[in-house]
Amino acid sequence: MWRALCLVMELVLKDEFLNRIRLLMGEEMDVFIEYCRKPLPTTIRVNTIKISKNELLRKLGARYTLEPIPWYADAFIVRDGFSLGNTLEHVLGYFYIQEAASMIPPLILAPKENEWVLDLCAAPGSKATQIAQLMRNTGLLIANDVRIDRIKPLVANLQRCGVTNCIVTMMDGNLFREVRLSFDKVLVDAPCSSEGAIRKDFKIAKMWNPKMILKLSRLQKKLIATGFMRLKEGGRLVYSTCTLAPEENEEVVDFLLKKYENAEIEKIGLKGLKFREGIVEWKGKRYDDEVRHCMRIYPQDNDTEGFFVASIIKK
Repeated sequence: MWRALCLVMELVLKDEFLNRIRLLMGEEMDVFIEYCRKPLPTTIRVNTIKISKNELLRKLGARYTLEPIPWYADAFIVRDGFSLGNTLEHVLGYFYIQEAASMIPPLILAPKENEWVLDLCAAPGSKATQIAQLMRNTGLLIANDVRIDRIKPLVANLQRCGVTNCIVTMMDGNLFREVRLSFDKVLVDAPCSSEGAIRKDFKIAKMWNPKMILKLSRLQKKLIATGFMRLKEGGRLVYSTCTLAPEENEEVVDFLLKKYENAEIEKIGLKGLKFREGIVEWKGKRYDDEVRHCMRIYPQDNDTEGFFVASIIKK
């Protein structure tokens, strides 16, 4: 046991991956790799369905050092977060341990009370529980995922957090094309190659390959089109991934813009959050200039995972 705890897994990045990162980041490549080797800070989101921020701070403040996240009033960095998941407050659903960048898509989605919202790829439930919280547990949230091994933690997290406005479905997200429902807001947090999450799990770098990126890009294009089909006129779709690959990010958004004339990119941002604009050209492909309004978040920007977020309005 002691030997296993002392082992330090080495981060090994493949040459082809490094070449891609060099194209993306240029002189910042070394800083990116440095951050990939650092452990992620422990971050939590107050679950205001069950408790107020001030009350949670009173309960945890004596045991932990909580540092506010600048761009989200209900989220904190826990600098000494050892055994945080074993606390009574966590078991009771008073807070959710969630990577900071993962909290961004629901904030951009900005669901309101009594709206109808679809979370197309919802497991394990971090964003679904946050969406329900932002909706004040009103309206209708449909949280979907494709397999039972993903549905189980999704349901467990929804129950722990006291979410009561949610219906859980288990189906291929693309089958929602046949579902005759329209939604005010749709989140497509798509399956991806997870390039931005390497610092959370070094195995991602080991498994990385460019063929996987192309395969996922095809799936993501289907999912974003399905989500847009289910969106009401005037509604908002947020597309997000934890990868840096333009084929899975800007290219997917560009595909949607070209497929639907009534799709319009929304300029987005959060006060206190550092981010880069979307890439309009990658390996000889030119994307619609509007993809500049997408949000790229690199690990070195805010000491988080890497993330991509786009907001699309249905005109």
